[in-house]
Amino acid sequence: MTAGGFSSKRLTRVRDVLARHLDAGYVPGAVAVVARHGEVHIEAMGTLAFDDAGSGTPMAADTICRTGSMTKPVVAACAMTLVEDCTLRLDDPVDEFLPELADMRVLADPDGPLDDTVPADRQITLRDLLAFTLGTGIVAAEPGKIPIADALNALQGDDPATPPDEWIRQLGALPLVHQPGERWMYHTAANVTGVLIARATGMSFGDALRERICEPLGMKDTGFSVAAENISRLSTAYQLDDATGEVVIEDGPDGYWSRPQAFEDGGGGLVSTASDYLAFASALLAGGTRHGERVLSRPAVTLMTTDHLTPAQKAVSGFRPGYFDDIGWGFGMSVRTHRRHFGPWPVSYPVLASVGSYGWPGIYGTGWYNDPAEDMTTILMIQRAPAPPGLPILYDFWTAAYQAIDD
Repeated sequence: MTAGGFSSKRLTRVRDVLARHLDAGYVPGAVAVVARHGEVHIEAMGTLAFDDAGSGTPMAADTICRTGSMTKPVVAACAMTLVEDCTLRLDDPVDEFLPELADMRVLADPDGPLDDTVPADRQITLRDLLAFTLGTGIVAAEPGKIPIADALNALQGDDPATPPDEWIRQLGALPLVHQPGERWMYHTAANVTGVLIARATGMSFGDALRERICEPLGMKDTGFSVAAENISRLSTAYQLDDATGEVVIEDGPDGYWSRPQAFEDGGGGLVSTASDYLAFASALLAGGTRHGERVLSRPAVTLMTTDHLTPAQKAVSGFRPGYFDDIGWGFGMSVRTHRRHFGPWPVSYPVLASVGSYGWPGIYGTGWYNDPAEDMTTILMIQRAPAPPGLPILYDFWTAAYQAIDD
């Protein structure tokens, strides 16, 4: 028997994967979505929090989770709505709305002193922001080793009390690490895009996102904080205490997301539900529409889901050597460019995904991918930080989902 192109028998492997990892005590609960050919299978297991008495609230499709970097594609989609209404243009400098980033200086040596700089070869464009090639981002280094890494790390914390205008002023006061367009650098571009969206629309970033993406798609539980009446549906996030080896609370229902923040974090600040994110993923898979509501044009979706990195950029970019051998970067997410054998784990995409697939995981163990060739969406929501791309539950879930395909 099949259900929308899935083997009913093999779909049980998805549940088995979740059960195995929950039984191991990694997280108290998980929600998984596999959808294909219009049929949706949602598997919710466990509870919102660890509860020794066993009386915890069960996970469900409307459980609210911190999405981490799954925020980035939603931010990119919002920016593309501004391109579609001609408020912004992809290849125009962003100086009109972000004068703090005009006439930037660039480090002469990326590892060197902050005052040894050269002029930027050109201005930063919206395309640079969406493709993460603006010239700055996360620099991995031990504290005290590389001056720009320390300076950027002070900003990467994205203090929720820092107003966006002050954050962008501080960023603009630092030199770029590399020339605009030279290479891909992670994370910071999404936050810059959030400030740009706010200024271009004349409203808060969160309000613009709600008006242009969330409300049209019916994503009622997606935002930068959780309303008081919905806090009971917010799952608890956990992390490993390195000193004790125990799993402890990283953020609870009364934590960061329980109230609005001055800084709305476009790099990883959205909360959402499996149902809400499925609406977003389904709209992209359908070329920009959801239940008859067009949010983006098909050409805009194509731009978002096309690899924009050149071979020269890929050769000097990524989290490790060879990172971009079989993926590229669209707007706010990765794009699968080659189909390869199982390689060294970790990777940040389903190993069995078709060429042309796109999506991105998040630090809390969330993960999403669309596979247009299979007409398939996979989503996993758990709450365990930090969860690198090599998180075993995500790998096992994606593998089980693809093994369930049955034509």
